[in-house]
This record gives sequence, structure tokens and C-alpha cells, in this order.
Amino acid sequence: MSPAVRLPRPLVTAGALVFLLAAGLVLLTVVRPSSASPSAGSGTSAAAPAEDSADVGFARDMSVHHQQAVEMAFVVRDRTTDEGVRRLAYDIINTQANQRGMMLGWLESWGRPKSSERAPMEWMGHPVTAEDGSLMPGMATDTELDALRAAGGRDAEVRFLRLMTVHHRAGADMARAAAASAGTDEIRNLAAGMARAQDSEISLMADMLEARGARP
Repeated sequence: MSPAVRLPRPLVTAGALVFLLAAGLVLLTVVRPSSASPSAGSGTSAAAPAEDSADVGFARDMSVHHQQAVEMAFVVRDRTTDEGVRRLAYDIINTQANQRGMMLGWLESWGRPKSSERAPMEWMGHPVTAEDGSLMPGMATDTELDALRAAGGRDAEVRFLRLMTVHHRAGADMARAAAASAGTDEIRNLAAGMARAQDSEISLMADMLEARGARP
């Protein structure tokens, strides 16, 4: 897998705190046997999803996906004074940083590494080999991120809304796949909630782009 996207220092600090809190909650709550079927197998214990399970694959891949969404939200927050865009950015930062901390905490509690040599989205049955420089479908390339960082005002808003719309569409697709195929209630419930929330934000961002005379 390609190296993870570098995060701004404020996010590193906030993300670490969120991770520690989430990990503590996970260790207290995820102690009952997993609802994964016996055929899924486990190399460590009955409570831990298998290394090649949808649960583990989704937790890893969506953590990386969320990491970039949070980074883009931090970027646009500092490049616009529009309250609607800044409010959306704050929502994405808070929600997805928290969810990322939960998923990393579950991986920790399952005894599974937080990164892997497996191809992204292999757990979905169609591993990704990115050709445009992105890590997974929907993720922005380095060139697109650089352009967002260099933009300001309306230009930054439109770039962010377009990039995040594509990001959310791919993220919602991944979440729906996990909600349908994961073996643990934790992942199924989290993934289903993610899909609903991101679909709602896609509609919101379409309205925001229309208000700026721009297409998604």
C-alpha cells in the first residue's frame, strides 16, 4: 500500500487523543464474542475477525480514506470565511477523526496491524491498483491536494466541495459493502451510519456548489 497521507500537526495531536479515547472504549466494550461466522476463521481468538475479513479490511481502508477527508477539511477551513463551508469542514473533522479513532482502536483490540501489504479494497473482491496517484477510489491525488492548498475564497470552496463529493461517493460505496458483508455488529453499524451520513452530505454539497454556480 502507498504511504499514508501526511497530516497537519493539529490533526496529529487531535487524532492521537481521539485514538486513545476510542481505544479505551473499545477495550471495555468489544469483549464479547464476534458475530462473525465460524467459516471466517481467526488466527488469534474467537473474538477477533480474520485478517482477510471485511471487518479488518474496512477498518484499515476507511481509516486511510477518513484521514484524507479530515486533511482536506482542515485545508479549506483555513482558506475560506464562508460559514457554511467552515461548518461542513468542522463536521467532517470531528466526525471522521472520531470514527477513524474507533476503527484503529478496534484493530488494536483485535490484534490486527493498522497497515498491511494487502491491496486496498481487496476485502471487497476487487483490489485497487491506482493509476492516477490516488490510494483508493474517491481519494484526491497529490496534484489535486496541492491545488486545494494553493487556492482561496470561492476557488478553494468549489475545489473542496468537488473533491469531497467524489471522496464521499466512494466512501459511501465502501461503507455499504462493509455494512452488508462485515461479521461484527461494530463494523456493520458504523458502516451503515457512515453511508447514510455521507449520502446526506453529498446532497448538501450539491446545493452548495449550485449556489456558487459550479457543477459537482
